[in-house]
Amino acid sequence: QVQLVESGGDLVQPGGSLRLSCVFSGTMFGAYTMSWFRQAPGKQRELVARITSGGDIDYVDSVKGRVAISRDNAKRTAYLHMNNLKPEATAVYLCNAVSFRGVNWGQGTQVTVSS
Repeated sequence: QVQLVESGGDLVQPGGSLRLSCVFSGTMFGAYTMSWFRQAPGKQRELVARITSGGDIDYVDSVKGRVAISRDNAKRTAYLHMNNLKPEATAVYLCNAVSFRGVNWGQGTQVTVSS
């Protein structure tokens, strides 16, 4: 059974930075595509970034240049580095793990960008 635990969310000022972590509990982490989604109040959940088991990466256009996704297979952890944060980035950020074995979600971590 896969469990995902996110951390790193915080209240930051506009222009600030954060690193979110998603710790994977289970087997075969390396076989999973890891993604970060976000959901702002009253809005639909949207994909922010994705990294495949082979290391291929995709970003939503609105965050390109300000966000970097990475993974450490030895630590079974995925990361989302966010720079130059804007108020519109305020949301709950959720980790997602997908493989042939199924789809798994974490509970999310709150990111608030405000002065």
